[in-house]
Amino acid sequence: MPRTLSTLTLSDAKQMLEAGEAKAANLGIPYNIAVVDAGGALIAFARQDGALEGSIDLAIGKAKTARMFNKTTEFLAELAQPGGPLFGIEQSNGGHVVIFGGGLPVTIDDQIVGAVGTSAGSIEQDIAVAEAAVAAITTNPTS
Repeated sequence: MPRTLSTLTLSDAKQMLEAGEAKAANLGIPYNIAVVDAGGALIAFARQDGALEGSIDLAIGKAKTARMFNKTTEFLAELAQPGGPLFGIEQSNGGHVVIFGGGLPVTIDDQIVGAVGTSAGSIEQDIAVAEAAVAAITTNPTS
């Protein structure tokens, strides 16, 4: 029997970017925001005018990390502290794991369908922008 895979769509990703950009504007910080699908592939990315170039790869990395491990990057950071059960995890996957806040898996109907990653402000601000992006589709899912 063929498997069915639910994933974020381009339409979902556009809604998420719009909501994340609005939150970033509210914070007064230009942001980089990345949305990946259920397989961890980039669907959409926005770099607001003036957003830090160094945060481009971080936003994408946070989204991919959140999807790879189906956990928030903030949670992974806690587990990756010296002496923690995941200490050194950031060295896995060719060093492409980003373990500080701002990466969130996206769950619809108890199924992870993708993830979002944000970068440009403090960890708390990154999390707030990511949460705004996720809320755009989990409160009114389009798929």
